[in-house]
Amino acid sequence: MILVPSLADIEKSSRSEAERRVARLLQGVDAGPDAVAFYSVGLRSHAYKQQAEADFVILWRGTVVIVEVKGGGVRRHDGTWYSVDRRGDWHKLATSPMEQARSAAYALRDILKEQGVEWYGHEAVVVTPDIDAPPSSVDWKPTHWLARAEMTAAALTFALDAVVAGARQAPMGQKVARMDELRAQLFGEFTRMPVIDAQRGAVIEEQNRATAGQARVLAALARNKRVLVYGGAGTGKSLVLVEAAKQEAEQGSSVLVTFRSPALAQYFAPHLIDRAVDVIPFGDLDGIGRYDVVLVDEAQDMMTADAMDRLDAVIAGGRASGRWRMFLDPNNQAHVDGVYDDEVADLITDEAITVDLSLNVRNTRAIVHVVQEYLGADVGDPGVVHGERVQWHVTMDSVSVTDGLKVAAELVADGVRCTDIWVIDPRSVEAPTTFSSAVVTSPRFAKGLEAEHVIVCGLPEALDAAGTAAFYVAVTRARVSLHVVLSKNDKRELQQFVRQRMTNK
Repeated sequence: MILVPSLADIEKSSRSEAERRVARLLQGVDAGPDAVAFYSVGLRSHAYKQQAEADFVILWRGTVVIVEVKGGGVRRHDGTWYSVDRRGDWHKLATSPMEQARSAAYALRDILKEQGVEWYGHEAVVVTPDIDAPPSSVDWKPTHWLARAEMTAAALTFALDAVVAGARQAPMGQKVARMDELRAQLFGEFTRMPVIDAQRGAVIEEQNRATAGQARVLAALARNKRVLVYGGAGTGKSLVLVEAAKQEAEQGSSVLVTFRSPALAQYFAPHLIDRAVDVIPFGDLDGIGRYDVVLVDEAQDMMTADAMDRLDAVIAGGRASGRWRMFLDPNNQAHVDGVYDDEVADLITDEAITVDLSLNVRNTRAIVHVVQEYLGADVGDPGVVHGERVQWHVTMDSVSVTDGLKVAAELVADGVRCTDIWVIDPRSVEAPTTFSSAVVTSPRFAKGLEAEHVIVCGLPEALDAAGTAAFYVAVTRARVSLHVVLSKNDKRELQQFVRQRMTNK
């Protein structure tokens, strides 16, 4: 069964050994791609949803099963419920475990109803993995209290089937939620994309929430063998890829993540460390064998017949029949590094379903508007946060990296960490170099990555297809602030480019 978040994340975040045990069991349950168990640590992280405190929400054969897990023992004495810890001490509970599960079920129903989800069947269940089930009660169905005897994958599968067998039916005339929509909505409620550095402030926190579009794509990836994911810079393609790779690995599949730019390894490594996922640059794929699932980032860089043949050799069952996901931005980033063959792209499109990421979750609104106005590029709907306006710096003479480093030094003086600042030269193809105030890099090595603060130094040599793509990559790397340093000649050239683009519309 798919776990959200992954089992490894649950193991790290949960303080309850009983919850971790249940998560391990759920992962071992084989119920097809439609079954998903959502661990509610993600739900509880939403300040406005504090009332929903179930431990697991399981989408099982078209029914939502709310699970309350109680480790140790539970007792009812004189009508009051108590938990019993391993030392034998009793602790009074505000309500019964079953009432906790029911309350969470109703709270989740209200949350989803507010978001337009129609009626769906739900059941409340208590799991006590350390003890036998308590005596039968009129307060609950015997099938809805799972105890020590059900703590195997096979027994848990049978028990969940029994729970949903008697699930309530929709009232007469009530519209029922479509399962794919309900599933995608639950992904959105419970998924948060991982953050390596937690000290980033409100802007970064907001950008790392799983958007509805990302949740929809995650749901589609779990259900389909071959998927093309389209999205402009900043729409969260790499974040979704990471979560998809985790989910595939949790199912016991051998998983490969590959990409053309070696610089992307520094992004994927921290997210997938200690996971059963191989992260290998595309140039190193020869002789590595086959994988059950292959995920390709920045696939527009390798849209050639030779590259597709190489991928065919590492996908179990081959590219036409195997399981793969390709993430790409063919309209704006196809000329920075690598080759994009339209005929090959058409062939690959015929082999897969396509989904789109349409909300920009990296760039602030100000950055999105600059990209759309000056380059006419599609980077999704305007950013999720306002942020500060784009800063333009105009020099009399031609622009050099030194000009960018001067701006970086001012940011450091204002308290920004030098490791959070990139100076990007759109004319360069060189690998990153670290200076005292910033990292200096090129669009080729920045593509697919991001920095909190970006300083773009000048224009490319020419604003042709390759130059425009390089400038596009440079200005879309920023998460918090963007500074653009131009000479007076650069400014005139950019203005002329914009006028010409508008005339040709």
